[in-house]
Amino acid sequence: MTYNMQTLNDLRLAVLIDADNIPYANVKGMIEEIAKYGTPTFKRIYGDWTRPTISGWKSVLLENAITPVQQYSYTKGKNSTDSAMIIDAMDILYSGKVDGFCIVSSDSDFTRLATRLREAGMKVIGIGERKTPPPFIVACDKFIYIEIINTSVASTESVVGVRKKGKLAVSKTKSEETDSQSMNRRVKRLIATSITDLADENGWAFLGDVGNLILKKQPDFDPRNYGFTKLTPLIKSLDFEIDERDSGRDNIKHIYIRNKK
Repeated sequence: MTYNMQTLNDLRLAVLIDADNIPYANVKGMIEEIAKYGTPTFKRIYGDWTRPTISGWKSVLLENAITPVQQYSYTKGKNSTDSAMIIDAMDILYSGKVDGFCIVSSDSDFTRLATRLREAGMKVIGIGERKTPPPFIVACDKFIYIEIINTSVASTESVVGVRKKGKLAVSKTKSEETDSQSMNRRVKRLIATSITDLADENGWAFLGDVGNLILKKQPDFDPRNYGFTKLTPLIKSLDFEIDERDSGRDNIKHIYIRNKK
């Protein structure tokens, strides 16, 4: 994904995990994913560790150097974990020790927190399940679905789809094939309009700029949602013109794309 990787991978990140709303099975994959965007300076996970429902987290915390923060549920039905995360996030913000935050949760209660952190000049990356409400997703600079984070080839093959005959194939049932076709049209329209927004007088736009603009429009956009590991193969599977230009450096090409006339 072309999300300013040259600058993002130097960010100091505070990783704050909501144990009440995130499954523990993908924690290793999540940490590896976060490492693509920066260095985790803080790694904290919040929950009431006296509750058996989140006991599965305990076995993976030490091996991933994540600090558990105990937060008792003072009132039945009320989520005190959210408050603890928000307070810590603001403390970390004012400490000046980080450049961005990674909020791992599927809870829309963190929407205002993400917005406030971005107002303060922080980069905000969200990680959550596909059930995450849209307000939280769009409040982040980038949002990544847990379902596309995998730690093995086997799990990669079982999630989202595969490329098939140059098209996006997300499923095999008739109902899901219909959904896939609709999804293909939406993603193609998103890419096409972004090219138009950035195109020069000949209609060409630099692929890196297109990818960044797409993320601003749709923070949860990720080629892995459509069965591709990178943006370039996704673009090549669709009906766009591609021009690979010499960058002046060995084995490095600058890719430009435009809508077919």
